[in-house]
Amino acid sequence: MAGTAAALGAATAAAALAFGAALLGGAATVSQRVAGAADAAALAAADVASGAVPSAADACTVAARVARAAGARLDDCAVDEQVAVVQVSAAYAGTHAVARSRAAPPESAADDGSPR
Repeated sequence: MAGTAAALGAATAAAALAFGAALLGGAATVSQRVAGAADAAALAAADVASGAVPSAADACTVAARVARAAGARLDDCAVDEQVAVVQVSAAYAGTHAVARSRAAPPESAADDGSPR
């Protein structure tokens, strides 16, 4: 009987560890997906703002479409001249993964003084 209890305990611990590992792996995947969605949305908004991509919609509307296509939601969007800053999120296992991204044409990005 003691062997059965030990085996059951070991199996329960292994299942709990596997479940935890699956949750962490899923969270990492969603985090990367949201980061990619933020980058794509910021680039789309900056392209529309700079005129590189003509659009009847404004830059933030285009960013929202791109984020939605990537499986995320656009939470915030700001465009200052040709520089776009966005924040997107997606839900996973009762939590939210959030990512921010900034995009600008090369000449605007080079003027901000940040290291390359």
